[in-house]
Amino acid sequence: MIRETLAIIGNGMATGRLLDDLLRRDALKRYEIIVFGEEPHGCYNRILLNRVLLGGSTDEITLKPASWYAERGIRLITGDPVVAVSPAAQRLWTQSGGEFFFHRVIFATGSVARLLPVDGITAPNGRWKDGLAVYRTVADCQRIREVALRSKHAVVVGGGLLGLEAAKALADLGLQVTLLHLFDTLMNRQLDRVGSAMLRRAIERMGIRVMTSANTQAILGTQRVEGVLLTNGERIAAELVVVASGIKARIELAKDADIPTNAGILVNDRLESSVPRVYAVGECAEHAGKVYGIVQPLYEQCAVLAAVLMDAESAAYRGSKVYTRLKIVGMDVASMGDIEPQTDQDEVVQIIEERRGIYRKLIIRENRLVGAVLVGDTSLAAALVRRYERADPLPANRLDLFASDDRIGESTAERMICNCHQVSESAIVEAVRGGCRTLPELVTRTGAGTGCGSCQGQLAAVLRQCGSARLSSPAPVVSAFSIESTPHSCEKIHD
Repeated sequence: MIRETLAIIGNGMATGRLLDDLLRRDALKRYEIIVFGEEPHGCYNRILLNRVLLGGSTDEITLKPASWYAERGIRLITGDPVVAVSPAAQRLWTQSGGEFFFHRVIFATGSVARLLPVDGITAPNGRWKDGLAVYRTVADCQRIREVALRSKHAVVVGGGLLGLEAAKALADLGLQVTLLHLFDTLMNRQLDRVGSAMLRRAIERMGIRVMTSANTQAILGTQRVEGVLLTNGERIAAELVVVASGIKARIELAKDADIPTNAGILVNDRLESSVPRVYAVGECAEHAGKVYGIVQPLYEQCAVLAAVLMDAESAAYRGSKVYTRLKIVGMDVASMGDIEPQTDQDEVVQIIEERRGIYRKLIIRENRLVGAVLVGDTSLAAALVRRYERADPLPANRLDLFASDDRIGESTAERMICNCHQVSESAIVEAVRGGCRTLPELVTRTGAGTGCGSCQGQLAAVLRQCGSARLSSPAPVVSAFSIESTPHSCEKIHD
């Protein structure tokens, strides 16, 4: 059987996951797969970039080294980005002049850091000023570290996940760090004001100065960075400025090939563009008006695309109910759906334990969970995600939701327990059934829990619920509390 050539442009986390899904379907019997990566190494975990900034090697965050591709018969071309694609000619060209034929092509080009629309980005020679960097790739982190080791003051622009991790890493390197965020809440897409305030206090305890509602006007200095100027006139001295203020889809290659784009490459429910034999997946794809920038929707897209490529007629991507669970600057954080009530009829149930640094908030609409925020303790995340995804009716006593007895192993979906290393719930259950009896054994067998660490509570829950635990982990205790009525039918519990 003559195999078709399947070209994948991009070698990020979406491609890594897509390859796993294709291999599970024996796709190599049908396709010769060629992966084109712009960076000079295999697929790595962007969530763990701070390890490189702190001096770790790329190997520490690598998900798939070059040897992984070779061992499976997948051709990997690194350090030679694709510069042009012709769907009509079924060919693509790389920067070095290479020309490649394909039967089908997948754009998995991901995203790039969004630059600040401010003055003073470039030096007189037209290049970026020395000491100005974005935080997106391994090379970015290596450049930032080089400048950080000869600097005393740093400014990080952006209070999202990458910005917070960059600020912590620079503080760990001994710099005096100021974190600037345009909005009034950190991680404003995932956290409400209460959750953000808890996170902010944790960051400030690390010695990092946090400024919210801070609008950057200019980068100071001529050849080298000397600081930043805010729109309110305040000047902050710094030898290093790191920009982590958002991302935008990489669509230029597709646009040049006359593939329809908007904010991303436009795709249908089968991840197909309107151009025959051309697909897009991950952060560069726009489906039903949405471009996703977190891991979980990307993995769901990859599962569908792998099925489509193997002629599964019923395979369709219907969009994702987004949820996030991470350990950020050492604090466990999870969120899903709406983080604020959207109607006057929405119910809000909150538990705030200031002493323990724990916050839980649920948004309920028509007796269904439509959103949640968890800070400090995310042990309930998996159970709440199931209720959120399934739209299950909720118990009349809303506080029962905080003592859920949902069983981990009941999920039929390939839900990721460990996003850092792409370890699914079913893989963890299988490891427990295969003999893992302690948390260290489970971590060693699966690799789960060795990234940001936020999933270790769920790993312990799997062990307990499979009846195999040799752990003693006390259940969360809510201190003496009072319940008061607030707008939106809110039940609010404080310690």
